[in-house]
Formats: sequence, structure tokens, C-alpha cells
Amino acid sequence: MIQRDDLREIVEGYDLDKVKIGVLASHSALDVCDGAVDEGFPTLAVCQAGRERTYSHYFRSVRDGSGRLVRGVVDEALVLNKFNEIMGDDVQSRMRSENVVFIPNRSFSSYVSIDDIEERFMVPMMGSRNMLRVEERGEQRDYYWLLEKAGLPFPERVDPEEIDELTIVKLHHAQKKLERGFFTCTSPEEYHDKAQTLLKQNVITQEALDTARIERYVIGPVFNFDFFYSPLEDKEARIELLGIDWRFETSLDGHVRLPAPQQMSLPEKQLIPEYTVCGHNSATLRESLLERVFPLAEKWVEATFEHYDPGIIGAFCLQTCVDKDMNFYIYDVAPRIGGGTNVHLSVGHPYGNTVWRKPMSTGRRVALEVRRAVEEDRLIEILT
Repeated sequence: MIQRDDLREIVEGYDLDKVKIGVLASHSALDVCDGAVDEGFPTLAVCQAGRERTYSHYFRSVRDGSGRLVRGVVDEALVLNKFNEIMGDDVQSRMRSENVVFIPNRSFSSYVSIDDIEERFMVPMMGSRNMLRVEERGEQRDYYWLLEKAGLPFPERVDPEEIDELTIVKLHHAQKKLERGFFTCTSPEEYHDKAQTLLKQNVITQEALDTARIERYVIGPVFNFDFFYSPLEDKEARIELLGIDWRFETSLDGHVRLPAPQQMSLPEKQLIPEYTVCGHNSATLRESLLERVFPLAEKWVEATFEHYDPGIIGAFCLQTCVDKDMNFYIYDVAPRIGGGTNVHLSVGHPYGNTVWRKPMSTGRRVALEVRRAVEEDRLIEILT
């Protein structure tokens, strides 16, 4: 694992007046770039050929003669054949020579080997490098392990032959490698029937099914809490709630718009919905329930300090369901910028805006922490 001391010499060689924010061009990259330019940083989006025009053309930045931004957010689009070519020595050297502080997102840890990120990516990263692996379900110390150590509520695991209420089976999609092959069931018989159907349709594989996590389905709305932890804050609360989002999922959202008789009459190939995330929307929470949410973040942050030194840095997301008795269950954790933060893009979010009295998206809050670290000569404290 690359340690902070391994990066110290690199950071000491940076021109702090010319720090640039870098990000893999997918997932939440627009939020990161938008927030960076709001805080006066130039931006670098590392793109994959064939997927670059969003960043290199449509959101390309335009600056006037004095350098003032008049359009867009991406100053430089570095186009590679594949995302994982970011691991090339020449690419890393270029980023270091341009004083890049890199912001990890889920696409970074999906398209690039986590082993390589931990051992070979010698670019200063704002966030918790050693925590990216906890998102991989099935790892010995995955996020379920950490939630249990923290004493936090999460849906209990169920054995296939003991299913006696609504459960959800979590596994990867066979064809869409980075997407979900999730399905729900209420009995062992339904589990086996649906599994066989999805296997036949090549939606899932037997290998993925054998290692799937099966857990009780919490019936209730979904709230993804976009938090931020500041190691630099000395006076005010170090944990900030910036925003809340929820997901649009295909083809699930299409199914729930159909009357029940129509759902039941669908042909086999359309009968079982898929859970592929295709977008997000913004949400707020009853204020009385916020009192139950902040302790979740506090316990989780404390557990990261204990088990993943130096603990969480910057943005993280607790993804929750709320049952009929207003109990929260954490069903997923993102130890980096969340996937739904583009709902904050440009305008911020009511919670972050309220704390900072100006538009404060997750991307801008990340950049603000970098700005503060640069000005206080504490950059190494937010890097791993």
C-alpha cells in the first residue's frame, strides 16, 4: 500500500500556486470539475477514447484573455485508449509535472485495478486510498465488515434455503460487467426459479450467483446521504451533510409505472426487472429524522479511524433504506464521492448551501478542502 510518506516528496515538489484537480472522466467527474473551477483550480479529465466528447467538447472550458472562465468546466481532456492506461508511467509523470491532485470516484476503482491503485498509482490522491477496496462485496474487510464493527444497522444476510420474506439477491450482471444483476424473491422456490431464468437469459452467471449476497429487503424509500469529513476543521463540526439523492433504475422504474395486471402479463424476457442505475434525483429528509442520520455518520467515521488509518478523508456516501418505523438501514457505502452528486452540480444542495451560505456541491466542497489545505500549507494532511 502506498503510504502518505511515499507521496511527501512529490507534494513538496509541487508548485502550490498551480495545483490542478484531476479526475477520471466518468461517474461524478462533472461535479468534481465544476466544483474545482468554482474554487479557482484548473481541471484535468482523464478520458477513454469513444467516451470523451462530453468532456472534450460539450463541457470544454472557455476562458477569456485574462483567464476568467466564461463557459464549461474541463480545461484539459487527456484521452487514453482505455481508462486503465492512467497507470502508465508517462501519464502519471505528466500528472505529477502538472501538480495534479487526483479525486477518486467509483469508475476509477472499477476500470483500474485496485491493486494498482494501492501499489502503483504514485499521484497524490485526495481521499482514502486504502478504503476503496471496501466496496468490493466479498472482500474479507468489505463495507459490511466495517458496518458491523461500527455497530451500525444493515440488512441481515439470508441463506437461500431460509428465505421466508422479501429478499434481494445482490450480484453482478453477466453482460454489463459494471452493472447489477440483482433480483428479488420471497421463498427458496422463487429464488431458484428466478435464478434459472436469469441464467438462461445470460443476465447472471453461476459463479456470481454462488457468491451473491442475499439479504432481507427493507421496504421503504431510499436516501443516499452525501457526507464530507474534514480533517482540517478545528472549530466547527468536521462531519457535514452536503446533500441527499436517490436513484433511477432501469428497468425497475419502468416496471413500477405499469399497472399490476400488466406487470404480471409481461413475457418472460421482460418479467424480471433489472436494477441498472441510470440517473439520480435530489431529495430532502424530515428534520426530525436528521437526528437519526448524523449518528450513523459519526459511528462510521469513528470506525474508519480505528480500522483504516488515517480514516476517511473528504467525501463519502451512506446509502440507506428507511422502514415503516423510521429505522435506517445502510445497504451500501461509498468511501469516496458518491454517484449521485451531479444533482448538486452548479447549484449546490440545500444542506451544503445552508452550512456554507453559498452554492456548495460535493465537488465544490472537495475543491474547497484542497484550497484550504494549499493556503494553510497542509496539503499532505488530506492526501493518501
